[in-house]
Amino acid sequence: MAKRGFDIRKLRGFSGIAMTCFVMLYMPIVLLVVYSFNAGTSVAIWEGFSWRWYVSAWDNEMVQEATVRSLIIALSAAAIATTAAVLAALATTRNRKFRGQTAIFALIHQPLMVPEIVTAVALLIFFATIKVATGYTGLMYLIIAHSAFCIPFAYLPIRARLQGMDLSLEQAAADLYATPFQVFRRVTLPQLWPGILAGAMLAFVISLDDVVITEFVKSAGQDTLPTYMLGQLRRVVTPEINAISTVLLMISVLMVIAYTLLSRTKK
Repeated sequence: MAKRGFDIRKLRGFSGIAMTCFVMLYMPIVLLVVYSFNAGTSVAIWEGFSWRWYVSAWDNEMVQEATVRSLIIALSAAAIATTAAVLAALATTRNRKFRGQTAIFALIHQPLMVPEIVTAVALLIFFATIKVATGYTGLMYLIIAHSAFCIPFAYLPIRARLQGMDLSLEQAAADLYATPFQVFRRVTLPQLWPGILAGAMLAFVISLDDVVITEFVKSAGQDTLPTYMLGQLRRVVTPEINAISTVLLMISVLMVIAYTLLSRTKK
């Protein structure tokens, strides 16, 4: 009779510990969503169901401006990061091993390994020098900073997709005298698009939710939605913040679900 392997689920107390961890992790999120529908001004005392704070957030001009700014930055950063990630993934998966490849991998993954606060301080110093020299203080700094930070998040699903693709189709196209660009356009890209979309959505969510880098790099009057919420929490806390957080949560959840489905797409 075959000996059964170790199963952590059968350890005494495992289920209770797991349930406790899940409750501690998700109960605050559940309460945040519930109190976003509170009719009163308190975030701790239930006074009845209402859409009041969603309407308030929708009509708030500062929220509207911060949302538009966040979307501009996130869409731009996702597009730039995904383009760079596609090129990097092609270079690291469609070539023979070369000297310095490990260093390139480390460089691409650097934002994942280095604490975000360190990256934020470095970007602050770097962009501050440029701002003083040029006098330009526009959104481009935030777009560049977010793009650089999001590249590894877009790179991972794209590279994984490329590594799982059948090379024989690309080799057959090359044998039929297709140019490298034609091979990429006609053969590689149609198979790669789920990975590209997954990487773009992941980069978009990471950029949309970012606080630390944005807080350090932004100039006056360039609040994004997360930094606006942080500023409001320092002044007064109302269920309007819960409502905005709930909307952001729903967007993030939908994007992650779509990312997961696209990552599993085989054809």
